[in-house]
Amino acid sequence: MPTNLKDLETKDRPNWCPGCGDFGIQMALKQAIVNLGLEKENVVTSTGIGCGSKVNQWIETYGFAGLHGRSIPVAMGIRLANTDLTVIDVGGDGDGYGIGMGHFINTMRRNLNITYIVQDNQTYGLTLGQTSPTSEKGMAGPSTPKGVIEEPVNPIRLALSSECTFVARGFSGDVPHLTKLIEAAIKHKGFALIDTFQPCVTFNKMNTYDFFRKRVYKLEDEAGYDKADLNEAFKRAGEWGQKIPIGIFY
Repeated sequence: MPTNLKDLETKDRPNWCPGCGDFGIQMALKQAIVNLGLEKENVVTSTGIGCGSKVNQWIETYGFAGLHGRSIPVAMGIRLANTDLTVIDVGGDGDGYGIGMGHFINTMRRNLNITYIVQDNQTYGLTLGQTSPTSEKGMAGPSTPKGVIEEPVNPIRLALSSECTFVARGFSGDVPHLTKLIEAAIKHKGFALIDTFQPCVTFNKMNTYDFFRKRVYKLEDEAGYDKADLNEAFKRAGEWGQKIPIGIFY
């Protein structure tokens, strides 16, 4: 039988910080599963290590908690072992764009039918706020008290240049929009990336809900934007500052 929201509840509740962006991602994921009429026993979530990577403990589907940066190989194995399953990988920016970068790039090349939701909070929240691969240049943290000296990884451009067949970005402060992106990603036949802005209310005081709400705009609201145009997607992926695009890039 199709799953409803109550079916996806667990007896335990998340221990995330109040206001954490992970709550929005969890809510959107549950709603997408319901909206698509999926049966919970046919859904598997693969996760790595991190605050948000505990999501499979608080959503009543099958799940596998792997090692830091190694959730994608597990998701690949699940998908290859049983192609009838809906496989959803959920991990953080440090998980996927740091230690797991090699897996991220090569899985996109293989284009297996997996949805990859990255909880991009631009910090390592579980280990008390070190800067991550997507932290903005100049951002200070326990391991970089004078600020990050490198430019941040641009996961959207990286995915586009790796020929990922579905590239999107969401914002956990807009659950209805994120829900639609997850639905589209699951329906896509191939590897689907949703890089998701997920404010860390405890350690990242730069990239807050206010920061994103003042800047994000939806690509689908842009007249003439063609998500089949790789060059235009690459151009939009470079926007950062006063305007930051979310939605389906490609």
